[in-house]
Amino acid sequence: MQITDRADDIRKAAARTGRRTRRSLAGQQRGAGWFGTALIAALTGAAGAIAAILLDPARGRARRARLTDQGAASVRRVARRARRTVRSARAAVSGGFAAATHADKGGEDFLDDVTLTSRVETELFRDEAVPKGTININVERGIVVLRGEVPDTEMRDRLAAEASLINGVWSVHNLLHLPGEPIEEQPVGARS
Repeated sequence: MQITDRADDIRKAAARTGRRTRRSLAGQQRGAGWFGTALIAALTGAAGAIAAILLDPARGRARRARLTDQGAASVRRVARRARRTVRSARAAVSGGFAAATHADKGGEDFLDDVTLTSRVETELFRDEAVPKGTININVERGIVVLRGEVPDTEMRDRLAAEASLINGVWSVHNLLHLPGEPIEEQPVGARS
């Protein structure tokens, strides 16, 4: 060994000693301390216990398979929740957008059935030629059902067309008939 190498080693050792001395004089601890040591010991013990359980020759294979299955199930469950959250957020945004774009109509498309029935009666019975006593108007969820007797085919078609143009009406079932025609019955259980 050359003298320069030996001098370099002595200088490095003195520097290490000086750093240690400065730390101890400044009150700094060396190493992890009692809490760090206890934490390292606990983590090492837990890792050893897990390794012993999973690498057990008798039951280790079954435990590893169960752990794999449960882990995969957790991943699938989190993915389902994420998809559900995205769908819910997308629906909320879509609904908010639809409400904002339809706000200019003054909410007329979302009338209750009683209000819509009154509106349809007002519009259709405005004409004095319409026989008010022989026509019955029912509304359920925006679907208007016209029943009764009218004098001619033109009035029957005109009343259905006028009812379909009223805001809030989704569709019209025209069951109006002419005098002497058989009454068209709606099947039992059919929505009116």
